[in-house]
Amino acid sequence: MYQDNSLLPREAVRLAALGTLAETPMTYAALAADVRNFASRVAGPSLELMGTSIEMLRYEGLVRPLDGAEDGGAEAELTLTDDGRTELLELLRAHLRPPLSDVNKLIVALKFRFLHLLPEDDQQTQLAMMTESCETDLARLVDLRGQYSDYPGHLIAWLDQEIGIVEDRLEWLRGFLPGQNVKD
Repeated sequence: MYQDNSLLPREAVRLAALGTLAETPMTYAALAADVRNFASRVAGPSLELMGTSIEMLRYEGLVRPLDGAEDGGAEAELTLTDDGRTELLELLRAHLRPPLSDVNKLIVALKFRFLHLLPEDDQQTQLAMMTESCETDLARLVDLRGQYSDYPGHLIAWLDQEIGIVEDRLEWLRGFLPGQNVKD
């Protein structure tokens, strides 16, 4: 993690893998495909994200073959260990870094994908942190707009569009209720 307790890109991949296995056991190949698909759809293709081996999770004792076999084989389904669940919860509770970059967008998507795995008070804490991150992002953009309000060109139009996106996200976050939008 960064010093501000926000996730590094490789930790976003760990979050994706551990969260996926918390929901359902699957083979290494299926897990790798799911993580790659989700991360590339949210953040676009990135060597920074895909350079992390999910196989490391097994060596670190965070996942194990479901049947308890030592090597598990290629077709063995993987599941979380207790240490893996602890690591997942730690990653889910991590802070966000403004502004919302592609990697942060992936982390937010992963937080919402697995938010239901946290206790309700932790879900509320995560929503408060995401709201605060949006508020910080909005303040930064509004300040930038103020500094360049007389600037020629299209910067103000672009900033207005970005401000609108962040305002919409902030409004949505403030109205979001955990448990209300969960699909079983």
